[in-house]
Amino acid sequence: MAGYWDQEPGPLLVLGLGNPGPEYAGSRHNMGFAATSRLADRHGLALTKSGHRSRWDKGRVRGTQVILAQPQTYMNHSGEAARSLADYFGVPLHRLLAVHDDLDLELGRLKVSLGGGSGGHKGVASLITHLGGEGFGRLRVGIGRPRFGEPVEQFVLTGFYADQKPLVAETVLAATDCLELIISEGPQAAMQRFHRLPSSEEVEG
Repeated sequence: MAGYWDQEPGPLLVLGLGNPGPEYAGSRHNMGFAATSRLADRHGLALTKSGHRSRWDKGRVRGTQVILAQPQTYMNHSGEAARSLADYFGVPLHRLLAVHDDLDLELGRLKVSLGGGSGGHKGVASLITHLGGEGFGRLRVGIGRPRFGEPVEQFVLTGFYADQKPLVAETVLAATDCLELIISEGPQAAMQRFHRLPSSEEVEG
């Protein structure tokens, strides 16, 4: 089955944003890593290749050739890895899709967008700076705001509240489903399906 993005030649570059290292595993800022790791597992991609300051692999997702990558530069320098990958594989700006956490969406919400500013997200700001434009796709994964007045810088680098864990798991699954739909049928199809809260029944069924 040919994917939506196969309407143009060349691969689609899918970037999961996050911070490397075990101390950040499971943190709110690593939702991009979580979703792309799950996507890799589903489609037999290993994310064990190294280079371009990233862990990456190349393969097909629902008929579309993709380069799936997780920058290892730390979040604020994600654009350095993105630039290297895009240059090496000849991927134009509009064929790049970034997956990242978003404070302004409540946990469980997903939002697909094409272009736009960084919204204060330093990883996205780095992409815009190093790629020379805003015209790439984004899957924004909601993490919500601090409950107890924690500084945002601390909040995003720590794990979720205990009572949020079931919804976090559902959200990662929904984000993975959303990525598959963006890749195979396009951003508009994903917007129509995923611009709302996922329910347990939908995610599991």
